[in-house]
Amino acid sequence: MTENDFLTRGCNCNPKPFNTNNNSIYSHSCCKLDSHNWLEDIDLPKNYKVFDCIEVRFKNSRKEYFKTPLDTDFEVGDFVAVEALPGHDIGIVSMIGESVRLQMKKRNINPGSEDIKKVYRKAKSSDIEKWISAIEKEKPTMYKSRKLAADLSLQMKISDIEYQGDKTKAIFYYTADERVDFRELIKVLAEEFSVRIEMKQIGVRQEASRLGGIGSCGRELCCSTWLTDFRSVSTNSARNQQLSLNPQKLAGQCSKLKCCLNYENDCYVDALKEFPDNNLVLKTKKGDANHQKTDVFRKLLWYSYSSAPYAIFPVTLENVNKVIEENKKNQIPNELIPFEEEQKEKKIDYENVVGQDSLTRFDKK
Repeated sequence: MTENDFLTRGCNCNPKPFNTNNNSIYSHSCCKLDSHNWLEDIDLPKNYKVFDCIEVRFKNSRKEYFKTPLDTDFEVGDFVAVEALPGHDIGIVSMIGESVRLQMKKRNINPGSEDIKKVYRKAKSSDIEKWISAIEKEKPTMYKSRKLAADLSLQMKISDIEYQGDKTKAIFYYTADERVDFRELIKVLAEEFSVRIEMKQIGVRQEASRLGGIGSCGRELCCSTWLTDFRSVSTNSARNQQLSLNPQKLAGQCSKLKCCLNYENDCYVDALKEFPDNNLVLKTKKGDANHQKTDVFRKLLWYSYSSAPYAIFPVTLENVNKVIEENKKNQIPNELIPFEEEQKEKKIDYENVVGQDSLTRFDKK
């Protein structure tokens, strides 16, 4: 493999089948599949049994929990063969110990349930070799399956494929605007690739997180690096932050509102509690003043008189609240007091800018 096909599984390079120590490659610096064990420095009480479940990660955001055999110890980064339906799958241990118990409780998974699958063993060289060959087939299979779906005139986009570690099953992730009857497609795919086919529909946000990309900020997409849950985003977040409601600027690569609109929204909501309603008209002897825009953290509001709607000027929040109180008492001030920022003159000193203060510095004296 000329490129790192295991990047989607959180590895910084491709594993080697006959290398007995692959622990150094299981993690790279920017991977949302990594889990930090906050309890690793805390010793367990005496006669306390180690928790018998581990967290195993697979491709992209898929993580599952498995019961471990009694006679085997696992460490973070171990490649393990786990139970699957059918056959077995290969994954990477991402968390062990009491932290797994807390994660399972958070996800409402009962550790004593019989539905929890088992860990068979640590992956052998033959298992890793077959796993690598399966992953090498994912991209060619995706391109071929897209062509087969297009030949059947199906309105769907196959965005990602995940092969099982034993090459007996493949999961096809797709997006579609409407319900798709892909029964004929499953028959064609099973005949073409000779594996068991499972189709999973995902949303456009999940598709963006699986494929990755660069956002308008110049960084990798949050959903493909560290963001693990998708909270609803509304245009109210943009309004609170005084942003222009331009769909081209507010939408991310998934064509939905950017998740980062929620990051600072709470700060703006708290700050806006001190501000008056934007539709409130301030009455002065010079004329009615209408609100135009707001600078939340500088506590400035821009107003313009009805007689000159294009001549806007800033007013401090303190002065605006003062005028509102006067209007409530039927008192009309002469005019709004504009905010004038003190402008300090910058003195530019060109003397000895680059150490060349004299044209005769090389002359002999």
